[in-house]
Amino acid sequence: MGDVVNLNQFRKKRDRAAKMRQSAAQRARSGRSKAERQTTQSEAARTTAALEGKRMERAPDEPEGGGGRSPGGG
Repeated sequence: MGDVVNLNQFRKKRDRAAKMRQSAAQRARSGRSKAERQTTQSEAARTTAALEGKRMERAPDEPEGGGGRSPGGG
């Protein structure tokens, strides 16, 4: 005769192993090193600074909407 096996423990062990495999796959797919995160952050900051430097300032007497039309006019 074989050994007695607790099926609940067997199922839990199997499910834990499946979760661990899935977690490892997700970490490998989306995990990034600190250097990669810092590079991405610095690129975003550089892009934002470049866009802000090219922004055109509006004259104080210009209307908000621009275009010079009255609101609701057709």
